[in-house]
Amino acid sequence: MTRDPEDDPTVPAALKEYLIQADTMAWRPKSLPGLYEKMLWRNPETQATVALIRFDKGVGIPEPHAHDSNQMMYCLEGRYEYLSTGLVLTPGMFYCNPKGAVHGPTLAHEDTVVLEIYDGPHYPTKPSWYTDERDAH
Repeated sequence: MTRDPEDDPTVPAALKEYLIQADTMAWRPKSLPGLYEKMLWRNPETQATVALIRFDKGVGIPEPHAHDSNQMMYCLEGRYEYLSTGLVLTPGMFYCNPKGAVHGPTLAHEDTVVLEIYDGPHYPTKPSWYTDERDAH
């Protein structure tokens, strides 16, 4: 079931609810092969987002980088490592990377799915590993 707040113009924006059935959504391939997303929510004004991100086994973010906002991830399945620190996410683990902190590269040791939340814009500029501007926002 999907309920888009834009479907009901009689409800004030501050009171609108948003409901989607994420498991029926298609995974959108990102321009880094083996990386996919399901964008669950986006605030067009602040650029904050909530998304499911899937990494195929053997895929990761190839370079150290920083974000323009706080990045939070909750691991739903798999095993995902931050190679420079040895930090490993497994199911049930929560990770928070503060705005501006350099981290990465990363590697998915298994097929991995995380719930990823940004409280503002993702990157100061499009990272080199993405060819599609949509992937950086």
